[in-house]
Amino acid sequence: MSTDSGATEVAFGLLGEFLSHGVRHFVVSPGSRSQALALAAAEFERAGLATLSVRIDERSSGFLALGSAIESGLPAVVITTSGTAVAELMPSVLEAHHSGVPMILLTADRPTELRGIGANQTTDQFGIFGKFVRIARDVSVPAKGGQDAAYLRSLAAEAVGAAVGKSGTPGPIQLNLAFREPLSGPHKAGIPERIAQAGLGNDRVISPERGLRLEVAKLNPEAGTVVIAGHDAGEEAETAARELGAPLFAEVSSGARFGPNLVVAYRDLLHEPELRNGIGRAVVFGHPTLSRVVPELLESEQVEVIIVRGRGAETYNPGRRAERIVDAVEAVGSPGDWAKPWVGSWVIASRKLLETESKLDLSASRTDDSKLVAAYGQTQLGVFREPVTRRMLVESVWQKTWPHDRLVFASSRLIREADSQVPGKKLRVHSNRGLAGIDGNNATALGIAIASQSQVSASSGPNAANGMTRLVTGDLAFLHDSGSLFFPAGETRPRIQIVVGNDEGGSLFDLLEVAGTAQKEAFDRVVYAGHKVKLAELAAANGWDYRLAKTRGELDEALSLTEGQIIIEVPLERD
Repeated sequence: MSTDSGATEVAFGLLGEFLSHGVRHFVVSPGSRSQALALAAAEFERAGLATLSVRIDERSSGFLALGSAIESGLPAVVITTSGTAVAELMPSVLEAHHSGVPMILLTADRPTELRGIGANQTTDQFGIFGKFVRIARDVSVPAKGGQDAAYLRSLAAEAVGAAVGKSGTPGPIQLNLAFREPLSGPHKAGIPERIAQAGLGNDRVISPERGLRLEVAKLNPEAGTVVIAGHDAGEEAETAARELGAPLFAEVSSGARFGPNLVVAYRDLLHEPELRNGIGRAVVFGHPTLSRVVPELLESEQVEVIIVRGRGAETYNPGRRAERIVDAVEAVGSPGDWAKPWVGSWVIASRKLLETESKLDLSASRTDDSKLVAAYGQTQLGVFREPVTRRMLVESVWQKTWPHDRLVFASSRLIREADSQVPGKKLRVHSNRGLAGIDGNNATALGIAIASQSQVSASSGPNAANGMTRLVTGDLAFLHDSGSLFFPAGETRPRIQIVVGNDEGGSLFDLLEVAGTAQKEAFDRVVYAGHKVKLAELAAANGWDYRLAKTRGELDEALSLTEGQIIIEVPLERD
């Protein structure tokens, strides 16, 4: 093989430029055409300059990179070979596009002279992602000599800038690299010089903040205003609720589910005419997706709707009724005397709705009366032996999760249960709600775990490296992405728990109208998709620890584990 490979020169030069912009995570799916990129990524990892993850399934690679970017705020670089490997990235590209998550795709390809002639593993892959990437570039790589350093510097700057939303919304980008043989050459000699030439000490990080003029809506606090915080709304939604004197309807993955104005049971209370009819203005942050009642409210003629733009490519606007679509809101003045009763009517109603009588009289545990103490112990034992319900599952996970941890919900029934029940708590919570698919959840959670625990970005926080990442998922979503449980030899594994609520099928569909009209046998066959997969054996095959949690006590014990990779199976009744 030639000692002068253009593929190797371009791979080291381009990845080095990405590193100089603050990118730190490379995700590789092995292949022949992309070997120079993969070997360069490995060398940068060996030098301590990058985190490298290897996944044999490109779908897993894409969603793992998605999770990494969600946590760090910077794009991860996905490296694939040509052909079907590129098409496998489409699900993660769609999610990144719709949720506004940066991602850099380096797709290896044949050169132009080998395209369109039936060459092996060759298809029309440049531009395959269409409008779902911010930019796509077809890059010709010479057989020898590589590309000019200034060109690679410009290409990397354009790619990172487009991905993080420098001139638009954040999202995925594609660099399609047409490699000619030799596909790689010796790369050990001269690596320190190449790393130095990449300018890693400069840290030319491109800010994700756009240099565009922001439109700010200045709003007077008014009775009848509510703030709705959908997915990825951010803490500004909670601030706006307090400053506007408004009840806060915050979804569990909004990043705003805390504060004195939070109304946990908003979905049920919006069906109460006495409360619902008092709403005259709704200010919406993020992307609400977990209920039908929210879009119904926003489509009402009596409600003025103000939308704050999110990061995604499409602006949430049910019925296209928004009076204004802005980049931010600002309260003018302070709420009047009306604010306390207006907010209080919602908050108090929510608390009453969620109240459950405790089975434990805690005062009995502090008495000297031996009979009362014994009775308390028996009652407590009974509580710990209770079979786990969906509500108990999400509440237990919520209670065990702290700010230095990370919590991920799959698009299953359990995220809706959590949204209806769990109290306010300032946590890092994520769910793939761009398209709300059940694919890629295991990989996304792993990407979040890797990024937070390796402190890829300072945004992870000072204690994130010591935290546990938990994914709460239904069984079908878990099985759909079971290939992401694979860890290659030699890779550092993050601390992660995957909590699988297993009702042996898609019980979410039982809540839809179709369950009441379809013939049961047909419904179970093609909608519910019942199964008898043994999760313990699946865990063992992939080297994961496994715990079966049938009772509250077993679940609490399993959630208290703080190390390793653990699948916690929680059997649930189909109701």
